[in-house]
Amino acid sequence: MGDSNFKPKINTGGQDPVLKQAELDYMKIIEQKNRERVQKLQQLSRRNRLTGLSIGAGVLSIYLYSIFSVKQETFLDDFDEPVKVQQ
Repeated sequence: MGDSNFKPKINTGGQDPVLKQAELDYMKIIEQKNRERVQKLQQLSRRNRLTGLSIGAGVLSIYLYSIFSVKQETFLDDFDEPVKVQQ
C-alpha cells in the first residue's frame, strides 16, 4: 500500500529554475507585507485576550459579590414561625 501512493521526484534536467531580479524583489515585498500582517494579527490577538480576561474578571467579581452579599442576609434568621391555631 505504501508503494502505490509513492510519487516520484520531478526531474528538472539538472537545472534549478532561475528567477529574475524583479521576481526576487517582488518576493521580498510580499514577505515584508506578510510579516507586517502577522504582527498586526498578534497585536490584535493580545488585545482580544486582555479584553476577554478583563470582562471575565468583571463578571466573576460581580458573581462573587452577589454570592457574598446574599450570605450576609439575616432577615430570615429572626423569622418566627406563626403560631398554629388549634380548633
